This record gives sequence, C-alpha cells and structure tokens, in this order.
Amino acid sequence: MDKFFTQKTCDRCGGSLKGGRIMSMYNEDCICLSCKEKEMKRKDYKKAVEAELEEIKRGNYNYKGIEGERK
Repeated sequence: MDKFFTQKTCDRCGGSLKGGRIMSMYNEDCICLSCKEKEMKRKDYKKAVEAELEEIKRGNYNYKGIEGERK
C-alpha cells in the first residue's frame, strides 16, 4: 500500500493524521488538515492550484507541485 495511506504523522508538523490527510499543493508531503488550512492562506496558493490543474489537463496525474519543480 502507498505510504500516503499508511503513515501516521504529518510530514510538515509531525502531528497525527487520524483526523484526516491530504497531499500538499506545493510538494508531495502528506499533511494534516490543520497544515492544509495554513497552506491555503499562503499568498501563492492560487498559483499552486492553477499549476496543478494545468498539469492534470496535460495528463500528468503525478505532478510534484510547484516546489517539486525546483528539485
């Protein structure tokens, strides 16, 4: 099974994922919902969402996020 579904702690804050998990819009981190709320308040969040949508339209369902592009 994929690590995303089996890990127990948030890649960003180290907190529990029992309350839910989601993939970051910026990279491949598995984050808790509290970190997702913080992420959504970033000034460049809209840019991250638009970049992912464009990649999906191109057929790339494994986009690494705008921070992943820099690696």
